[in-house]
Amino acid sequence: MSDILAVEGVGKNFGPITALRDINLRVRAGEIVTLVGDNGAGKSTLMKIICGANASDTGRISVRGETLAGLQDAKRLGVGVVYQDLALAPHLSVTENFFLGNELTRGKGALAILDRKRMRAEAKHAIERLGISTLRDVRLPVARLSGGQRQVLAVARAMKWAENVILLDEPTAALGPKQVGVVLDTIRRAASHGLGVILVSHDIPNVLKLTDRLVVLRHGTIVADLRPAGLSVSDVMTVMVGEE
Repeated sequence: MSDILAVEGVGKNFGPITALRDINLRVRAGEIVTLVGDNGAGKSTLMKIICGANASDTGRISVRGETLAGLQDAKRLGVGVVYQDLALAPHLSVTENFFLGNELTRGKGALAILDRKRMRAEAKHAIERLGISTLRDVRLPVARLSGGQRQVLAVARAMKWAENVILLDEPTAALGPKQVGVVLDTIRRAASHGLGVILVSHDIPNVLKLTDRLVVLRHGTIVADLRPAGLSVSDVMTVMVGEE
């Protein structure tokens, strides 16, 4: 596998507070990397810089060798984000949420109308491509979906528009065991399609089953880059807090 994302020497300050210091991280195509750390370790700040929402003070982010320096670059370079609040519109259908901001039309100019049939077909195909069996009816309003169904919809939507990297913020938060299993399977399938996957999670037991690498941040620096094999939750917590 080749590197799809490179974070090189990234630093970020908020006034006198150093949020990130000399962060170096590489992610390969098809690889799942999880960022873990205590509150304030710098995980969310790093995610926001990678997705172009925040600018770094030092260093460089690149996707397949091209510099990413803002939201427009992130969109152009195929970086998708699934935020913890999912950014779904409850009153709209699965299909309408899938294409929110990227609606398909037929006709031109003032005569253009939404091509709902094509959008439904493409949404259904994208969901089936991920092997998701819990979202069979793409006409359903999101308000009628379970928490797990909403999460996999958000991942499937990000995959539709992301060509290289997907970032996920706490993808299993507030879900039951069965729903967690569906979401984890969906994330694995995203990686199997060649995307680089980066997630932030406090769900260490499930992360150890899912991730290829565990990157531990403490006080704005990377203190460990670990393979999960043989690690226990206690091992991870020890590295996170820096104490035996």
